[in-house]
Order: sequence, then structure tokens, then C-alpha cells
Amino acid sequence: KLDLKGVYYISRIIKKSKLGDAALLKEIISIFKDEKIKTISSTTFTPELNLSKGNYSKYRPDRKDKEDINKAIRALNKSNQYSHIQGAISRENRVVLEKQKGTQKMFREIKKIKRVNKGVLVKFPKKKQDPRVDLPTVGLRTLNQCKAAGLTGIVLKHKKNIFLDKKKSINFANKNKMFIFVK
Repeated sequence: KLDLKGVYYISRIIKKSKLGDAALLKEIISIFKDEKIKTISSTTFTPELNLSKGNYSKYRPDRKDKEDINKAIRALNKSNQYSHIQGAISRENRVVLEKQKGTQKMFREIKKIKRVNKGVLVKFPKKKQDPRVDLPTVGLRTLNQCKAAGLTGIVLKHKKNIFLDKKKSINFANKNKMFIFVK
């Protein structure tokens, strides 16, 4: 049985769920706070899953890559504060943004653009994302998708991503002449 407080919390959650997962997670954190439960970042216990600023592979972004990186970041910065966008691929003067349908659809879209081995994936947290509970995750699978799409590398935000399979991912990037760069 739900008491009135439980019904109230559920109504708050339903209302926020219509704004997207970031708003929903923030509301759940707020409810936890009301119940005197403190939410701390998962990376407190797993700092090795974050990357600090720098280049993590043998390869670095070239001039064209840097132009693509800047275009992708500008597009991400223009996105709505409650948007579902946390990724952008820039190639051949075109930027494809990750929409609500996710990263897979974004990769399918970029493959339609002139097939050249250029372009970058920029994966940053959403503007209203709470880093304690919701960070973009990348790893070996992401790098495989980048290679399949002909991208030359990925760009992450300093300590604002979960990076899985670090050693394997860096080895894969080096083997495939890709960069992993953190701003």
C-alpha cells in the first residue's frame, strides 16, 4: 500500500519523467534528500573510470579534426537545456546530434554522409545532467562504432564521462590510428 507521501512522490516522478531522464533522476535525488538519503557520485568509488584532460592514444587530432571538434562542441552548446543530446559527430561540414533515439541512430545517420575517414565523436554530458548519477559512458564498443563509421577519434569532457575497458580501448585506438582526447 502507498501512503499519501508515496503517492506524492510518484506524482512528482511522473511529472519530471516527461522532461527526460536528467530531470527524472534529479527528482529522484530530491526525493532521496527529502528522506535524508544523501546521493554521492559513483565515481567517488571508481575514479579510474574518469579521464582527466589530455590525449590518451599515440594519435592526436589534426587541424581538420580540431575544426570538427569545435563544430561539434558549438552544436552541443546550442542544444536545449533539457535535451537528450550528449553526443555529436562532426564530419564534412555537417554535425549530426544524438537525439532521444540514442547513439546508435546517430552512427547510422553519420554513415550516410560521404564515406571518408574523417570526423570525430564528441561525447559530453547533457547540460542539466547530474554527474552523481548520470554520465555518458564510452569504451571499446564506442570506439568500434567510430571505426566502422570512419571517424578518426573521440573527445570527452574532463572527468565527466565513464570510460570502460580503458586499456583495451586505448590499444584499439592506437592499432586503428584513432585518438582519444579529453578537454
